[in-house]
Amino acid sequence: MAPAITLAAEAPKLSSANTGFMLIASALVLIMTPGLAFFYGGMVRVKSTLNMLMMSFISMGIITILWVLYGFSLAFGTDKGSFIGWTSDWVGLSNIGLTELWPGYTIPVFVFMVFQLMFAIITPALISGALADRVKFTAWSVFITLWATLVYFPVAHWVWGTGGWAFDLGVIDFAGGTAVHINAGAAALGVILVIGKRVGFKKDPMRPHSLPLVMLGSGLLWFGWFGFNAGSWLGNDDGVGALMFVNTQVATAAAMLAWLLYEKIRHGAFTTLGAASGAVAGLVAITPSGGAVSPLGAIAVGAIAGVLCAMAVGLKYRFNYDDSLDVVGVHLVGGVIGSLLIGLFASGKGQSTVEGLFYGGGLTQFWKQCAGVFAVLGYSLVVSAILAFVIDKTLGMRVTEDEEIAGIDQAEHAETAYDFSGAGGGSARTAAPVPADTDAKKVDA
Repeated sequence: MAPAITLAAEAPKLSSANTGFMLIASALVLIMTPGLAFFYGGMVRVKSTLNMLMMSFISMGIITILWVLYGFSLAFGTDKGSFIGWTSDWVGLSNIGLTELWPGYTIPVFVFMVFQLMFAIITPALISGALADRVKFTAWSVFITLWATLVYFPVAHWVWGTGGWAFDLGVIDFAGGTAVHINAGAAALGVILVIGKRVGFKKDPMRPHSLPLVMLGSGLLWFGWFGFNAGSWLGNDDGVGALMFVNTQVATAAAMLAWLLYEKIRHGAFTTLGAASGAVAGLVAITPSGGAVSPLGAIAVGAIAGVLCAMAVGLKYRFNYDDSLDVVGVHLVGGVIGSLLIGLFASGKGQSTVEGLFYGGGLTQFWKQCAGVFAVLGYSLVVSAILAFVIDKTLGMRVTEDEEIAGIDQAEHAETAYDFSGAGGGSARTAAPVPADTDAKKVDA
């Protein structure tokens, strides 16, 4: 019998199926940012609608350019001391071959780069919801430029970059519980502690002006989140991405129902805002954990997040911090819940063999999750507060009190979200002309 011949493992080859899937997933993640803009835009008063939309949209411009110039290299380049990455050939995306594969995978580097870009875009946009009504647009643009450079890019390397300390420790974060949601939520808390409360906080009604916009935005987020979560496995050759897709749907449904039930018991009504907020809380919580838990575990993760996030949004009134649109209550708290529950519900049959406490694995993974959660939370909160303080003392972070009362849309963008001049019906041709001697101010009003 001829001696056995040992063949070297074949190097991965470009997969057109995985490449196409990841390009679609990237587009789904991008649509989450306009979805977030509508979600936030509907939750504010009319006079702040455009500003909320623009605070998300500007992130698509600024972060894209930063990512191409140096962000991708800082986040995913060759590790430097477990804290940051750097690969000079990636500066400006230079010297990357069209078919050069991301190491260990079957997709091109360019595809991995653009998928991660969409995460980098939405993370600072999430922060904006906490700052509604009161932040100068120029100051916001400077803040997200500095924040992405000093906070997001390093934290992304910690969690997902080869050689990053959290990655090497074994902290599980499938799609961004720490790097995205805790990171953004802690940053939001840091900034609002510096810039203070809105005029009229806890005194004036600050109800959402358009709940249909909120529902539209949450629907787009839910839809895009399948790319956000399932795409993070960078292919689906082994079914883990499919598990994540299923768990995303299951946890979101459970969280929405749990939030509504809590709301009915606590406040006596099932609200549309509660349904939208509960869905987002479930999406946040399953983001880090969905590849590690079973569908039954996903129900538990979603239900726990739905109730605890619903409880958390009221903390701003108790502790007197003005988180305008509950970024802390939903994204920070939801991210912490989803990340820590991995240590309890990890089944060992998903993305890895790691088992949580309820599956016989003890508390080893739970303590690893704690390390990742609280390191990101503390770093983001402190650095974000420092950045806000410096910008406030130089450029000025807030609009004036008069501008805030009159409406930040007009002050910062010279526009309003809705033109009510034609609200009476009819077309421009048939509308009755305004008398020449009519007071212009009355017409504008």
